Amino acid sequence: MPTDAVLRELLVRQLDAWLPAALHRARRATLALAYAGTDAGGADAALRVVGEHADRLRGFRLTVLVLAEGDETLPARLGAVESTLPAEVAVHVVPGDPARLPVALKAAGAAGAPLLTLAHGAAPTPALLAAARSGRPADLLLVTAPDAPLRPALDAAGFPLVTEVDLLTAPTPPGSAGDEGLRLAFATGSDRSLQAFKDALWAADGPTGVRYRDPADPQGRAVDIGPEADPGPLGRELLAELARGPRTVTELRRFALTSTVYRAADANRAVADLLDTGAVARDPEHGKLGGDVLISAVRPGGPAA
Repeated sequence: MPTDAVLRELLVRQLDAWLPAALHRARRATLALAYAGTDAGGADAALRVVGEHADRLRGFRLTVLVLAEGDETLPARLGAVESTLPAEVAVHVVPGDPARLPVALKAAGAAGAPLLTLAHGAAPTPALLAAARSGRPADLLLVTAPDAPLRPALDAAGFPLVTEVDLLTAPTPPGSAGDEGLRLAFATGSDRSLQAFKDALWAADGPTGVRYRDPADPQGRAVDIGPEADPGPLGRELLAELARGPRTVTELRRFALTSTVYRAADANRAVADLLDTGAVARDPEHGKLGGDVLISAVRPGGPAA
């Protein structure tokens, strides 16, 4: 599926940001990749990223767990890549689906050290989420069907920061035939990891026809993947937030980062567009659009709310 190519690139970019941070803060870490009856090609790509950091792994222990079912060629493919990796990397291919992640992570001693988990096609059960949350720090990329709400379960599991995005395989109106794809949720306790995921999300070089949809967007419109996000959909989400009361630019940037699919920097462009159209007002009225500038929604035909 075209969405699998985007997911692979997101995993590669996230791992490329996660591994140096893990090396900096600990002497061991775990990367867990679990697939339920889907293409496990991302595991090959992940091991190649690990290989690119081989010269920095001296004195470090990285455990890579790969859980997959129905892919008979996976052990041979991963073995070919593993043979190029330094001794500090231990790769374990475990038969089974993501439901076995809690047992596999416990056996690997993943708790208490950096842990990055990909669970593709997994039911977000309390046991699976608790296991993924056991890392210090813990980052989780959860992939399911596009209509599955993931944020409530991830919030309940104790992940402080969660973002969701739908990958759609056709630029059709939301809910119409052809809107098939995946829902991704990234959960973490680190602002830096969340920002890295957002950067990876918008830098992804996806196949033609794959678009994003923000589950938090009240109109649910699909948007194109690209480094310059269309500020229009985010503007609508900011207006919905401003309907609850005025917010500073800093608060709106934080809202964009933690509650939408967009980056903090995208909020500045969206606010500027809203100011240009008169949909919002600012206090003070003039000067640089700094973080302490207060933004208020403007009632149609009336003053700022």
